[in-house]
Formats: sequence, structure tokens, C-alpha cells
Amino acid sequence: MSADPARPLTLSRPDGATIAYHQVQGRSPTVVFCGGFRSDMTGTKAMALDAWARRTGQAFVRFDYFAHGQSSGAFRDGTVGRWLDDSLAVVDTLTQGPLVLVGSSMGGWLSLLVARHRPARVAGWIGIAAAPDFTEDLMLAQLGPQAREKLQREGELRRPSRYSDEPDILTWRLIEEGRHHLVLRTPLRIDGPVHLFHGLKDPDVPWDMSQRLLHHIEAPDVAATFTKDGDHRLSTPADIDRLLTVVSSMCR
Repeated sequence: MSADPARPLTLSRPDGATIAYHQVQGRSPTVVFCGGFRSDMTGTKAMALDAWARRTGQAFVRFDYFAHGQSSGAFRDGTVGRWLDDSLAVVDTLTQGPLVLVGSSMGGWLSLLVARHRPARVAGWIGIAAAPDFTEDLMLAQLGPQAREKLQREGELRRPSRYSDEPDILTWRLIEEGRHHLVLRTPLRIDGPVHLFHGLKDPDVPWDMSQRLLHHIEAPDVAATFTKDGDHRLSTPADIDRLLTVVSSMCR
């Protein structure tokens, strides 16, 4: 692990980009946290998992995708495939043996793709307001005809963000490339326990997305927790306690 807990290590990619990460050495399985769209590895859930891993001796990795957080790259160059490649590089290079994947929002989609590409390694999967196929089913579906035409014509749109002073940049390349990685149109199997968390007051990813996943995923044990007053982040102390309880059970 890093000598300075506050300073990330970096994983070099073939094109010269660097992926920032923090790693806790410990017992198997390794818990891997995949963050959301324009989020980073210093959020409440990632840091709570990091502290839990250090306290309990559990192996853990959190990281920033290309153009997120402390990793290199321009955000408008990011795609689902690029972020999937980063995620696979992290699990292939930094971890061994079984994995418990924890995906928040977009990270739910990317961690499902990791599970699809490395099925034998997945000991469990947890989705927190998971947003599989969101480029198609949420971003594109919510655009009106004029905005969609502008996106195709100019290649990008800028939209206000709930979570940052900087606008979200939506590119047509992100939409088109995302179509190669959709997971809700074909069978999706995970050979380990699955648990979904979603807030019923989530303004970004409708809670019925997790309900759809609940029915779509084929797994030996699939459960869900819906929080009546929960928002998109699900980062209250009670939310974190519920998350850590499920992660702990999957690591036994």
C-alpha cells in the first residue's frame, strides 16, 4: 500500500495515461469500489469502505477512471469502453483471486461489465443506485428532439450538474460507444450473491432501474434494499452501515 495514505499510487496505461488508486493489502476476497460518472475515489462510500478494510484487514482497492479525480485525461475523451478497460486493468494488475465488486451509479454498470469479462473471479456484486446502460436509457432517452439533434450535429452538449459547479459534458461519442457495452439487453449471470441498494427519492437514477436489475440478473442469491427517503448518493451513516453489513457478509 502507499506509504502516504493521502497520496495515491498510479497505474500506467499503454497510451501513457495514469490511473490513480489506493490499495489496502489484506485477506481475500478483494473488495473493489467502482465510482460514478464524474465522481472520484474520495467520496463518502469509498472512504468508508477504505476505513473498514484497514480496520478489519480486508483487501480493498479504490481508483479513479480516466479523466476522473486524480487520474489523467480530458473528460470529453472518456467512454464506457475506456473506463471498462481501466477497471479491468485495475483488477488484473492489482488484485488476485476472488473479488467482491461494489459499483455506485455508473460504477454499477462498469462493475457488471467487469463481472461479465471476469466471471470466474466474482464472489459477489453490490450495486448502489446502479445505472447500467444509462447513456442509452437515461441520458439519451431524456433528451428532447432539438437537444438530440444538436448533440449529433455538434458532437457534445453541456448540461448543469447537481454535484459540481462545472457542467456535465455529454458527447455523442459516449452515447454511440456505450451501445457496445449494454448489459440489460442480453442475459446477465453472476455466480455469487448480489445485493442492490437504491433510494426511492433518487433524482438521477430511477429506483425502478434496480427493480429491473433485480429481475434481470441470474444469480444464486439476489436481494435488494430500497430506502424510502434515500437520495442518489446513499451516503448517510445509516446507508453506510447497511452497505458495510452486506459487504462484510460477502467477504466471509
